[in-house]
Amino acid sequence: MFYSYILQSEIDNSYYIGHSSDIKKRLEYHNQGLSAYTSKKIPWKLVYIEIFQTKKEATQRELFLKRQRNHSFYERLISSESNKIHQMDN
Repeated sequence: MFYSYILQSEIDNSYYIGHSSDIKKRLEYHNQGLSAYTSKKIPWKLVYIEIFQTKKEATQRELFLKRQRNHSFYERLISSESNKIHQMDN
């Protein structure tokens, strides 16, 4: 499985969009300051996930989401039924 995800900074509520095959490790990576882009806005929380069968699909969705650049679009997506975050709570 591959995931497209949205993180939200608990510092300024900004969003970061990415993709990964291991969402929990990726969140740890961001919160440990190992990404130059996200290190200045730690801590991050996972607020949105979509699940895909292939890396290509997850990457394409990540790129689409990044092009939106619209805070209200992301807020609607996060509150939508397409958000699979609750499946990750186990």
